[in-house]
Amino acid sequence: MSKAQSKSYSFETGHEEMIHDAQLDYYGKRLATASSDRTIKIFELNGSSQKLLSELKGGHNGPVWQVSWSHPTHGNLLASCSYDRKVCIWEEVQKNQWQRSYADEKHQASVNSVTWGPHEFGRIFAAASADGSVSVHKFIDNRWVRGVIPQAHQGGVNAVSWAPAIPSASLVAQGAIPKPQMRLVTGGCDNLVKIWAYNEGKDVWDLQQTLSKHKGWVRDVAWAPSLGLPGNTVASCSEDSTVVIWTDEKKGSMEVAHSIECKDKVWRVSWSTMGNVLAVSEGNSKVQLWKESVDGKWQNLSTMNEGLKKAEGKVQ
Repeated sequence: MSKAQSKSYSFETGHEEMIHDAQLDYYGKRLATASSDRTIKIFELNGSSQKLLSELKGGHNGPVWQVSWSHPTHGNLLASCSYDRKVCIWEEVQKNQWQRSYADEKHQASVNSVTWGPHEFGRIFAAASADGSVSVHKFIDNRWVRGVIPQAHQGGVNAVSWAPAIPSASLVAQGAIPKPQMRLVTGGCDNLVKIWAYNEGKDVWDLQQTLSKHKGWVRDVAWAPSLGLPGNTVASCSEDSTVVIWTDEKKGSMEVAHSIECKDKVWRVSWSTMGNVLAVSEGNSKVQLWKESVDGKWQNLSTMNEGLKKAEGKVQ
C-alpha cells in the first residue's frame, strides 16, 4: 500500500507560548490559532506563504484551548474557549477588524471545547466544560439564548461534536425526507461517550445512548459528515491509547465498528470533508490516516509528522 502524498510547510506564528489549536476557515484561506499566551491569531494563507491579518487580544484571561469558524452563511464569526471559563464569539466587523460580540461566563470551570453546529440550524454552537456540563447557544431574535446539558459527564466534559444536518439514509429514502434533528456527541473524564438529541417540544437535550469501551479519559469525539447514506459514524479517542469507531448502520443504535490500538495517548480525531478518512493525532506528535475499504475493513493509509508544532510556536 502506497503512502498518501502530502505537502507541508511550517511558519513562525509569533505566539509567545504553546499553540493548542489551529483551524482553517470554510474556504481554507484563513487560519486561526489559539495559544496559552491568551491570544488568537488569524493568518491569510496563499500557497506556501502566509500573512498575519489580525491578533485578537483581551477576550480571554487564560490559555485558549480551541477555536471554531462559523459557516460563511452566518457571516465571519469565530468562537473561542479558554481555561478562564469563558466562551467568546468574535465578529469581523470590517475587513481584518474583529471585535468580541458575545461572551458567556457562566461555566464554573475550564471550557475545553467549542464547535459551531450545522448552518442549517442557524447560528448555534456548543461548548463543553470541565464543570461537567455542555452549554448550547443559539442566536434568536437578535440575541444569544443559552441552554445547558447539566451533569453531562462526571468529572468534566473534554469534547463535543455535532451530528450533520443531513439525515441518515435521506439519499435513498422513499417519500418525504424527515426533518433534521439536532444531535450531539460528547466525551468525558468518566471514560464515556454519550449521544444527545434535542427535544424541541420540551426544550431539553435527551440522552439517547451511553457508549462504554474506553478505559481512560475520552479526549476527543467527532461525528462523521453525512452524504445521506444509511448509518451514522462517530469516532472517539482516549488516554488509553485507543480510537473507537462507532456506527448505527446495522442495529439502529451505536455499536463498535472498529478499534484502533495506538502507541501513545490519543488527543484528537478529525474526519475529512467527505467523511471517509479519519485523522488520528497521538501524543508522540504523529498523525495516522485511516480509511474504510469497500469490504468494511479499516486500513491505515499513512503516518506523518503532526502538523502542529506546539512547543515551538510554529504551525506546519
